[in-house]
Order: sequence, then C-alpha cells, then structure tokens
Amino acid sequence: MSLLALLPILGVGLPARAATDPQALLAASDAVRNPDHGFGLTNTLLEYRQGKQTDSSVLAVYSKADASGQFRSLVRFMAPARDSGKLMLYSGKDLWFYDPANRASIRLSPQQRLLGQASNGDVVTVNLARDYQATEAIEEEVSDGDRQKRRSYRLSLAARNADASYHRILLWISVEGLRPLKAQFMAESGALLKTAFYRRYQPQLGAERPTETVIIDGLDPSWVTVMRLSDWTRRDVPEAWLQRDYLPRFKPE
Repeated sequence: MSLLALLPILGVGLPARAATDPQALLAASDAVRNPDHGFGLTNTLLEYRQGKQTDSSVLAVYSKADASGQFRSLVRFMAPARDSGKLMLYSGKDLWFYDPANRASIRLSPQQRLLGQASNGDVVTVNLARDYQATEAIEEEVSDGDRQKRRSYRLSLAARNADASYHRILLWISVEGLRPLKAQFMAESGALLKTAFYRRYQPQLGAERPTETVIIDGLDPSWVTVMRLSDWTRRDVPEAWLQRDYLPRFKPE
C-alpha cells in the first residue's frame, strides 16, 4: 500500500495537494474499508421489506490483493441450508459460481442480485480506485447512516471499463479520517439503483473500519438490505483457493 493510502489509517492528515485530488481521496477511503493483506470475515445479509425481515444469508469471505492492488475473493455460502457449500469466486474480472450439487461452475455478472439489494459485486472485496475514475471532489455536509450531519467530500466516480459493477457512483467520505459514509449507485441511464450507508465503525485488523452497510432500493425505500461484517481475521489465503479449477476440491479449514 502506498504511503498516501496509509495516512488516514495512521491518523495523519493528507497533504494539501492530495486534498484536491479526487483519485487520491478515493484510494485513501479504500484503505479505510480494506486491509492491505489477506483476510477472512463473515458477511451476514438481512433483507427487509416494510420493516419485516424476509430473507437472510450468511457468507464466509476470503480475500487477498493481487499485484495490481485489486482484491480476489472466494465466497463460501454457509446459510441457509439450501445454499450451504456453494461457492463464488472473483478473480481478476471474472466472477464464477460453483454448485457442488452438479459440480458445474458458471460465469456470473457482478451486477446480478445476490440477496435483496446486495449484488454479487457488493459481497466481494474491491478497491474502487482500480475500477473507477474520480472526476471531482466537492466539500459539503451529508447525513450519515445515523442521521448525523458530517463534513464530507462528495466524489463522482465513473467506471473505467464495462466490467465494473456500476456505471457511476457518488461517494461521500468524511473530511476527518476519510471514512466512507454514503454512496449512490447509478445505472447508465442515470437512474438511481440504490443508496448505501456505511456504519458501525469498529477497530478491525489495525484500523477503524465499517462493519455494517445499509442498502436502500432506489425506487422503494421500504426495501432494505443490511450487510454485517464480523469475525475479521488476518490469514494467508492459499493461491489455489482463487483458481476456478480448484473449486470442486475446495474444503474449508
């Protein structure tokens, strides 16, 4: 990780030049969300409609960065029972789904919904600065996930290629600490797909990181999906786990 990305984690302010560089701010916010080493965690997804829980899923996620700094991830479905043992592999620009029942792997789209408003691309670890170009940084107040007003930079992100999960993203990060606070995900038409709030910052693997994301549908605000991250652990993710051919032989440790 570059020194610039480490500054907010270490509690050191960005230099004045960097504060006007949207791409540098985006990279620094990535470092707040993601460790710079291999790790594992549990991702619990909860879907709500009209305030009532309607579905849930529990995933084990194993991630590590490649030479470019982008993460590769293996996702193991743990619950519900009907999905237990299924796998999803994100390696480079490819996303594969493996079902042990038929021992077949199929290619998926990152934009495809996994549960509620959480897409396949939302549950794998990503560095946004690798897939998006930040074109502006505007300082303004924003309401965070706890409805508190926060000074923030609003970044406008444009997808660098067609493989990115979203065409355009508006991302608000706090001026103090460069923590992701809120994001709006846009379709190519400009329509709002969903809004996400990053909440419950806790010390995890050497930094304060968001452990909960609340995702609200762009058309129906009563349709809400919550992603809760727990059981963070530093680990050496075997290279074999990140190969499509290895999926039929994968066994969790």
